Parts: sequence; structure tokens; C-alpha cells
Amino acid sequence: MFSSLRSKFEDLGLIVPHLEHINVNVELSTPPEIHIHPPLLNSANPWATTLQDLKALFECPSTGAVTTRTTLVDGFPHHPGMHQYTFFNPATSLPGGQVSTRESARPEEAATASLNNMGYSPLKLDEYLAYIKQISDELPGPSDKWFIVSVTGSPDDVFTAYLRLFRLQSEVRMPLALELNLSCPNIPGAPPPAYDAKALGEYLNIMWAVSASVAGGTAAGAATGEDIPPGPKRIPWGIKTPPYTHAGQFNMLVQTLKEVAEPRFKEACPVSFVTATNTLGSCLVLDEGSSDERGKPRLAGSGVGGMAGAPLHPLALGNVATLRRMLDEHKETRHIRLIGVGGVEDAAGYRRMRDVGAAAVGVGTALGRKGVGVFAEIEDGLGRASRDGNGKGKGVEW
Repeated sequence: MFSSLRSKFEDLGLIVPHLEHINVNVELSTPPEIHIHPPLLNSANPWATTLQDLKALFECPSTGAVTTRTTLVDGFPHHPGMHQYTFFNPATSLPGGQVSTRESARPEEAATASLNNMGYSPLKLDEYLAYIKQISDELPGPSDKWFIVSVTGSPDDVFTAYLRLFRLQSEVRMPLALELNLSCPNIPGAPPPAYDAKALGEYLNIMWAVSASVAGGTAAGAATGEDIPPGPKRIPWGIKTPPYTHAGQFNMLVQTLKEVAEPRFKEACPVSFVTATNTLGSCLVLDEGSSDERGKPRLAGSGVGGMAGAPLHPLALGNVATLRRMLDEHKETRHIRLIGVGGVEDAAGYRRMRDVGAAAVGVGTALGRKGVGVFAEIEDGLGRASRDGNGKGKGVEW
């Protein structure tokens, strides 16, 4: 399991004979926490791709964190004619706007669902890190708003991604975290690792090893040629999960999280947070127009992709509620915070997510439909709900 990581050290003449038994002291037995306030943020999605997207999200006073679109060390081969998204009306299953490759106005009001067959961001990891550095350099002082960098790739790639993010933390004025996306349903030949205990365990162990290495002062940076500053500070990291639909999948996830904690940690799994949930795969929206278009897939190719928005909301609530209950049952995992994502577009949806155990709430499809203003709408709705009949209240009850 650790052969790839060990080889990185040994190639440089660094002998780490028992990497799987890295000595993590008592101080490091609990992973760093991530406190997001306001507990509202965007999910990793197409509307968090560019520098302009990220600046608008970071400048929004209603968000407590910003998540980048999921990126790879070397970027993803994005093809606009192949990788697309569309909105649709969940009541009729009919499209409610044009696909992402065309100039179009906002989708129809009833088109509260989305479908995409996209992969990951075409921008490389280093481009996103440069964007974060630029945003940081423009700040007048330190900020409490988090930047969560969503990454994926091979275990070697995520090893490198963590080191680069760790290095960046000492150069920016906001806290950083890493989200490991193990849940995209749209990559041919690459099923989501978070559905498979062995694959999930490999990623969790490599992330534990690299985070423990940099915190414990070992030569993780030298192993990849990264210039890693000294110091015990670690970057919180978590995983993004796919929608689970039966008890066996939830049991697999929690058991794998527990196993990575033993015997290395006295009580805590090294994961700081879980983002639940990603889109639901194998969904299809058909065109309904002229006779030439009717019955054809709305998106390119087979048209099959991941569904999000309103119809995902009940499943996302079930995932968050089930995970919160199961994580709380074990001392190794009860510290893990949940970021609830799926179909939230107003204050009521936000409140439902919080009620079932989400420490923070992510917004995706509604961001694409309404723009960054959706976060102010949610905050305003919470403020109205907290006021009494005389218009008095204590402010927003997050």
C-alpha cells in the first residue's frame, strides 16, 4: 500500500523502512478542524473554475469558504463539445435552458435540476494555487474565510497536491484545506474510488502518510522536490463522497475510515471532513423540440451524466443524516465534520441540511442558475425566519 510513497523517499536515498508505522505523537492524534462561518459555501462545480469565479465567491459576505472546481496536477483534457451541463425541470424531465456550450440566458425558473457529463477542470492545480495567492495578495489583512482546493488523480498526484497546498499555506492570508474528490461518476474506466473499500483505503493511507510526514518533520518535501517550509502546522483534508444508496455502502465507508485510524492514532481518524454528496450518475435528459430533436440526448455523446439540484436533495439529506449518525457511533470518527451538498437553493433547504447534521452547507446547481447572489438570498431567508411578527430578531441564525 505504501510502496509508491516509499519509493519516492528511496529514490532520493532516504531510508524509510517502516513507513506504515510513522510515529505520530500524541499532539497529532486528532486532525486539524475546519470551522466555516458563515457555514455556507459553494461546492466544487463548473461555476468555480476561473479567477473571476473564485474572486466573486471569496468576496461574497454570505460565504464562509470557497471551493475550487476539482483539479488535477496536470489538468483535465476538457472538450467543450463533449463535456457539458444543462438544466432541466424535475417535474417534467424537460430541459429548461441551453447546454453549457452555447450562449444563453439564465435557465427557466422551474429548471431547478442539472445534468452534466463533465470531468474535471481543464486548469492545472498550480493555476488554482496561483489564483489563491493573487486573491490573498489583494487582501488588506488576514481572513478567516477558507479556501478549499478540490483535487483528484492518482495516489501519487494527491500526495503532490497536499505538499503544494501545505507550502502555499505559509504564503497566504486565509486558511487552506484540501478536498479529495473520490466520487465523480463521469470518468470512463475509472469508477469512483469511494465506492470501493480497497481503493478508498489506499487514498486514505497515502493522505495520512503525507500529512503525518510533513507535520512530523520527515522528508516528504524532498521526496517530490517540493520546497516545504518547516513547522508542525497541517492542512485539514477531507473526502468528497458519491451518493450512497444502501446500508452496505455506508458501512464500507465508516469501516474504512475507522481502519485508517488504527493503530496509528490513539482515537481519531485523520480525516477532518466529508463532503456529501456528489452528483448521481447514470442519469439522462432528452430533448423535446422539433421532430428532428425529440428523443435525442440533451448532452453530447450518450448524454448520460450526473444529476444534481432539486431531485438530488432527499438523497443528499439521507446521506448526511446517515453518515452523521454512523460517524457519531465511533470514537475514531465522531470528530469528522460533514459538508452537506445536494439540491440546496434557499433558506429552507439550508436549514434541512443543518438539521440532519451538516456543519456547513454547499451549493452547486443553484449557483449555476442564480449566480453568486444565491448565497445572499439564503442568508436573507434565514434572517426573515429569525424575525418575529414585529420584524424584530437577533439576526441570522446560522
